[in-house]
Amino acid sequence: MTADAPPGTVAFLIGMRINRPWRIRQWLPVATAMPRMLQELTAHPDLGLLGHRTYLSGWTVLTVQYWRSPEDLDRYARAREHAHLPAWREFNRRVRDNGDVGIFHETYVLDRHETVYVNMPDDFGLGGATGLVPLAGRGQRAAHRLDPSVPDAPAVAPY
Repeated sequence: MTADAPPGTVAFLIGMRINRPWRIRQWLPVATAMPRMLQELTAHPDLGLLGHRTYLSGWTVLTVQYWRSPEDLDRYARAREHAHLPAWREFNRRVRDNGDVGIFHETYVLDRHETVYVNMPDDFGLGGATGLVPLAGRGQRAAHRLDPSVPDAPAVAPY
């Protein structure tokens, strides 16, 4: 299977890193802000969030989000009536300059993408957010699926 994501779909990586674990009062409000935002976005699909998954690694939390468009993402980020802008302002007021907790995000607008899901749940990754379609007919080689001018010579038996 592969993702059925239209051009313009956004992959948005956002997260935080706890730099000073003993400063709980500094990082706890940051850590609790994202679940509130995700709850709000999940309850209102018209805002543009298609799906998300959160990962933990040491003192770092990463949430991978998929959005309908960069415009939807920007509109949500700047909307006074939603959870993000107040949390962003509070972060800047309380902890931006003290180094106790770091935040990051990366935004990718997908004009071309390549995905493969074998023995994975239907709600995983970009395919889980945008829907799945059979891989058959799209080519067996990742490079070919990204650029049809690349020869489609699989390295392993076709799926």
